[in-house]
Amino acid sequence: MTDPLIRIAEALERLSPPPAPPADLEAHPAYVWRGREIVPARDFTPTPLALLQGVDKQRTALLANLERLSAGHAAQDALLWGARGTGKSALVKGAIAAVQAQGGRLALVEAVTTHLETLPDLFALLATTDRPFAIFLDDLGFDAAADARALRSLLEGGAEARPAHCRLFVTSNRRHLLPRDIDAQSSAINPRDSIDDDLALADRFGLSLGFHVVDQDTYVAIVRGYAEAHGLQFDPADAIQWATRRGSRSGRVAWQYVVELAGRQGKRL
Repeated sequence: MTDPLIRIAEALERLSPPPAPPADLEAHPAYVWRGREIVPARDFTPTPLALLQGVDKQRTALLANLERLSAGHAAQDALLWGARGTGKSALVKGAIAAVQAQGGRLALVEAVTTHLETLPDLFALLATTDRPFAIFLDDLGFDAAADARALRSLLEGGAEARPAHCRLFVTSNRRHLLPRDIDAQSSAINPRDSIDDDLALADRFGLSLGFHVVDQDTYVAIVRGYAEAHGLQFDPADAIQWATRRGSRSGRVAWQYVVELAGRQGKRL
């Protein structure tokens, strides 16, 4: 007689859905890596670069790097750091879309930051094709240097090299991806060792781009760009009051104000 546990296991296998077929790595502009599988992004519609104001130098540098990657040339891993809501993530996605619009084969792969240990599996999967990939880690940060060592090894120094056509594009509110603690440095026998350990991850990014809080004129210009693109009327003074109430001037706050405008005027975005 068959063991009841075996029969139960066989029944569960019959009830469980079959695994999804692997995504076609040549067919889509963007993908999501969920730690075990890669799937096409459902809706890849980034903000057009023309609407991202106040980041001209960062846009130029990032675009040049992505164009090299897309063309099969040497390219850098990139760290985009700085104030919240200043367009770091939007710039990465918009720049990739701009390269694709020029005919580039480049694709985005967004990987969840809670499963960094699965990145070697992602690299192995992407190594099966020669299509260039920008692997996007959004809003990354670590509480301690020890937590960052696995990613440090993946970026540079590991025994197994990453595919040459895959580069990491990371956004973070922290310039060095780690909190800087003066007490930890003062308690170390050799403070330089503590500093070097904290900076070791950020140093592995060949391209580091800083983003800062925008001034009032730039904030209003961002609002104006969004409003004109969506056929909305706005009052600059009202836009400034909105930012004042939020306690921040940024591209994110500007977009939230435009969403409010659209709602007031009975329009969809």
